[in-house]
Order: sequence, then C-alpha cells, then structure tokens
Amino acid sequence: MLQVSRLFIYPIKSLAGIEVVSAKVTDRGFEHDRRWMLVDANNRFLSQREYSQMALIKTAITEAGIAVYHLQQHDKGIDIPFIPTTGKTGMFTIWDDTCPGQYVSNEADDWFSETLGTTCRLVYMPDDSQRFVEEKYRMDDEVTSFSDAYPFLILGESTLGYLNSKLEVELPLNRFRPNIVFSGSEAHLEDSMAHIRISGIDFFGVKLCARCNIITIDQDTAIQSKEPTRTLATYRAKNNKIYFGQNLLHKGKGTVHVGDPIEVLATKETVFD
Repeated sequence: MLQVSRLFIYPIKSLAGIEVVSAKVTDRGFEHDRRWMLVDANNRFLSQREYSQMALIKTAITEAGIAVYHLQQHDKGIDIPFIPTTGKTGMFTIWDDTCPGQYVSNEADDWFSETLGTTCRLVYMPDDSQRFVEEKYRMDDEVTSFSDAYPFLILGESTLGYLNSKLEVELPLNRFRPNIVFSGSEAHLEDSMAHIRISGIDFFGVKLCARCNIITIDQDTAIQSKEPTRTLATYRAKNNKIYFGQNLLHKGKGTVHVGDPIEVLATKETVFD
C-alpha cells in the first residue's frame, strides 16, 4: 500500500527544512512552506546554488514564528515572527517571476547578513501576494510561494533507495528537499503519478523535477561534491537535465498526515518510459 512516510516544510527558501508529522495544505502549498526568502540588494532571491553555507542555517517552528540558528553557532540564533514587524513592501524576483512581499525586520537583515557574510534582507510573502505557477503547467490559476516553481515535490523512498544502491556513500533525504515522501512502491513510481488523492485532497503530477547543484551539497557541512549528479546522469538524464521526483499542483485544502494512504487515480507516461 502506498502511504505517506515523511513530510517536510522549508519555511525560509533554501535554508534547512523541518520534518513534521502533519502539514496543513493552503492555497500555495503546506502552511509556512517557503513563505520567507532572503534577497540581495537587487531584491533577487538567494539560494544554496551560490551560497552553500545557507544549508547550515536550521529552522524550527515555534508558537510565535520561526526559530533560526546556525548549525555551528547554536547560541546565536534569532526568532522570526509570523507577522513582519515592518510595514515596508517591495517587489521580489525568483527566477523569471516577480511578486510583491514584505520586509521582515532590520534585526533579521543584520543577523542573516552577518551570518552569511553578504548583505541580504529577509522578506515574507503575505496572503494577498499572488505568484502564479507557470502557465504552461498550471491547470487553473494555481499559485505558489517562494518555491522554485511549484507548491509541492513528492519523492518515493524506493527512488532514493535505488540511487543509494548505486553510490559508494549513501545520501540522506535532505539532499533532495521533498515535501511529501511515500513508501510502498518500486523506484520512480512518482514519475507516473498524474492524479493522486491524500486525505481527501487531490494532487496532480504536472512536471518531473529537474535538479540543480543543491543535491550535491552536504546539508551538514555545506561541502559540495560531484555526487549524486554524476551517478544520476547515467540513468535519469534527458535533454541535458537530470530528473528526480515530481512537482505537484493540488485542489482542495485539509491536512496531510504521516501514515495517510495515497490513492492513485490516474497515471501517465513519462520521459523515462
């Protein structure tokens, strides 16, 4: 039986994620998932692609907001409130998209700038900010948060297990930053998921996930290597891109729990069939 085995949210884009036992589904993904983002002086997003040390900044959900600390400096953290303390807004760029958001606080800007060694600011996406999914892949007028492009990423345990069977050193799940992880299938079953249902919520597989260099960054040391890209290129490459996991859109709201069964309602052919 297919079932949800693990769930993750990533409150601040490109920082460490949080494993949870349940997650509320909102209009743009899991609650709190990538609603915050670091930007440079040009209001363009920062990520581990350029600043691998972002992997070392960990997050946790508290009653009041997001607790943030550096893996090597536990005693020098900062608490980010759910509601920004400034009323200042701006337009912020993620890849080819630009959307409105709100600056969080001067304190947060100073902390992240000092911690990362580069001038940056922390911004928040309020509920009235609408960032639409790319028209080519959206079914309706779906929106997403500060994610790269889609509200959800799903990945099978067996998919990672199959990759690890080919590697000299096994890699943890955090390299791949999924939201939903499932068990009970063969490797890469997520590729063919066209329509699934979890906890009464409909999810639609709209695009396989093309992977960047973040999967080569050790999330506990920020050290970059050639794996797993080198190995994935031998069996998961098409058109000069490497695919691992599936991006999802959804209809409906509710809560997804670890242990929830996954019902596959429709399948599709994939580029690896």
